[in-house]
Amino acid sequence: MVSPHGILLAAHIISSSYGEQCSKVCDCLLRRGALTLGQIIRFTELRKESVINCLRVLVNQNCVQPFTSQREGAYDEAPKILTEYIALFDNIIHKSRARKFMKIVSEELGSDCLNIFHGLIQHGRLSLNRIIERNEQTTAGKSDAIAVKESFNRLLNFRFIERCPSPEPFLAPVDEEPSARRRGAKKGKTEQVQTVEQRVLEAAAPMESLRFLVEIHSPSEENIEERNATVTLGKKRKKEAMIPDEDLLGAGEKKDVMWRVNYEEFVRRLRDKTRISYVKTRLNDEASIVLSAILELSKNSTVRQKAEESAHLSINAIYDEVIKKDGGVGMDFDRIRASLAQLGCTRSSADGETYSIDLKGITEMAQNEEVESVVLKRYGREAYRIFRLLSKAGRFLETDKISDDTFVEKKDTLKILYKLWKDDVLHMEKITVNGNKQSVFLLWRVNKQPLFEKFRDEMYHAALNLRLRITHEQEQAKEVLQLPREKLVGEMEKKYKRFFRVVVILESSIINLDDVIILFHSFE
Repeated sequence: MVSPHGILLAAHIISSSYGEQCSKVCDCLLRRGALTLGQIIRFTELRKESVINCLRVLVNQNCVQPFTSQREGAYDEAPKILTEYIALFDNIIHKSRARKFMKIVSEELGSDCLNIFHGLIQHGRLSLNRIIERNEQTTAGKSDAIAVKESFNRLLNFRFIERCPSPEPFLAPVDEEPSARRRGAKKGKTEQVQTVEQRVLEAAAPMESLRFLVEIHSPSEENIEERNATVTLGKKRKKEAMIPDEDLLGAGEKKDVMWRVNYEEFVRRLRDKTRISYVKTRLNDEASIVLSAILELSKNSTVRQKAEESAHLSINAIYDEVIKKDGGVGMDFDRIRASLAQLGCTRSSADGETYSIDLKGITEMAQNEEVESVVLKRYGREAYRIFRLLSKAGRFLETDKISDDTFVEKKDTLKILYKLWKDDVLHMEKITVNGNKQSVFLLWRVNKQPLFEKFRDEMYHAALNLRLRITHEQEQAKEVLQLPREKLVGEMEKKYKRFFRVVVILESSIINLDDVIILFHSFE
């Protein structure tokens, strides 16, 4: 479930870019989950034409994903295939990171690739032909189609762009849908139930072999999807018995292959940047250089958000990558091994000297430190010591032990623990021991999952307030901003300079806050 302030932030982002009606549709989907067209019209109280236009915009901007599902007909009626729509919260939040993404593309690939990338950021989805046409218009015909295709291929090779998902994937019932996760799950591990959004995204995602591939002809993909949908529905049901819902967005039409920004790759890069910055601050420059080298070498195996470990890498491969980095030229094997030990890398000698790093552990340490800093500011230094002790222990501790280990009086310790418990920072359990005299012990531990969810919601709240403040400042300075630059003198010039000074500070705060939000992007 999306947090309350997360919904408000997403609605504000959509409102700023695509208008109030799109924001209203988006807000409705985020609060209520997957809905049909009729349900969206009923809940938003907008006209049908307006809702359809909003959905077209949101789908094209990768903020909403349509999908089809089967509903059993009443009495003797045939089953019906309904089209539903689900809002993609992460993609909406990524809209506010466009500048960060464009900066990465500009630094690594240059202005030609940036022009193509900017078009995809602006329009959401484009075919290769449309990209070529747009490039001719924006550059006044200075670049030819071959140069555009070369820049396009460079973006693909760096995985900055990818094929768009299937327009309307069929979502099979849970009991009929084969689960790769269930087949690959280890014995003794509890299988996590996928959300509707996760199942829809999985069904819509193109095959990995086609995801970054440019093809001249691609009819096979559509044929495969048709065959899969027919088989999934069961052999006893005839295709003619299925009554499809109205194709409002033209998903059934044959179209060119569409391309979009690959948010997953950019989130990986930004998260890696945060990890490297954390290690540089907490350990040293050499450890951060080694970590940067490991992340670069194992980037293809750590694209998925929940990758917990890096690839197993040989010491020679790590050395070759380290000396390419700034400050890594003077590092020898012994210094690299020392940094690997500082990073807690696991060494294996089965296939020579290889190392793997616990990425999840580094991320959790950075997350814990961010939360600890908030506890320190909000509850004081003694509460910070208590929270840090429980966070590092990762288990239940008794009140007396907490008091002894943190050197805080038991009476004060109990007050602090109750305060943290009331604010859902800690989880408490009472244990009664029956003996000659009945005794009650209080056990405490960090309530990590709800705490992280609450912390992330507070960050969304802060980001929303900063964006609203920028909007307020723009409204206040509307008169000044409409004047030509040469007419800005005296008091008007002071207002103009104040506006830009305030906006720069607010935007800088949003960027810094967003770095922390990305760190908590996927903590489950």
